[in-house]
Amino acid sequence: MRLRIAHTTVHRYDPPATGVIQVLRLTPRNHDGQYVIRWRIDVSADARLAAHEDAFGNLTHVFSADGPFDELRVEVDGEAETQNTDGVVRGAVERFPPTLFLRDTAATQADTAMRDLALGIRGADGGDVLGILHELLARLHEDMAHDPAQATTTATAAFTRQRGSSQDLAHVFIGATRCLDIPARYVSGYRCPDGELAQGTHAWAEAYVPSLGWVGFDPVIGACPTDAYVRVAIGLDAEGAAPVRGTRYGQGDETLEIAVKVDQ
Repeated sequence: MRLRIAHTTVHRYDPPATGVIQVLRLTPRNHDGQYVIRWRIDVSADARLAAHEDAFGNLTHVFSADGPFDELRVEVDGEAETQNTDGVVRGAVERFPPTLFLRDTAATQADTAMRDLALGIRGADGGDVLGILHELLARLHEDMAHDPAQATTTATAAFTRQRGSSQDLAHVFIGATRCLDIPARYVSGYRCPDGELAQGTHAWAEAYVPSLGWVGFDPVIGACPTDAYVRVAIGLDAEGAAPVRGTRYGQGDETLEIAVKVDQ
């Protein structure tokens, strides 16, 4: 599938900001089942994008800009060719052993209820790691409502209210999976919804299956990612794979507007 992504992030400052520093994780890499045809990032400020790789091997761009300015726009326009690999990720840059992704963070830490759910599924399913992960995926998809408008929060808070954004559902899946000593990580990227409009960037999880390697799981749809997905960045949680992170200089309010369009 050939996908085109148009992604605009607009920061507005009142009063105008005197300067900003931002880190962008907005550029996907090639791997089996994903080939980047073209990709361009533009910023409205007079700044040079410095390309780097972060600790996880994500492609990043860093820039700083001096104000004052009341608006800052970051625009992505790109195309990628994708193939369905049934969620199995091969040929990606791997900087760390899978065991690193057993490490909990504040956003993914599980509470007793999440741990009980995970342990109960393992008890019923035996030692089949892939079967356990698919059963966990099905349970979270059935029990938790996807609410794109919900503010991203911790896994325990989202699990308690049984609803959340794609980021929240990914955090819950990761937290529950790590309870079973199965490495899991957060993925940010894009999804082309079937018959719907994309409402922003998307997030899902990957878990390590010894017989297969890293496999993607998306609690929003209750299935593995397909060729309708573009995989951009990974991390221990959403903070480590955030598409845009930064600091502004100056006092006042800041508002954020995000528009994403993904189509064939």
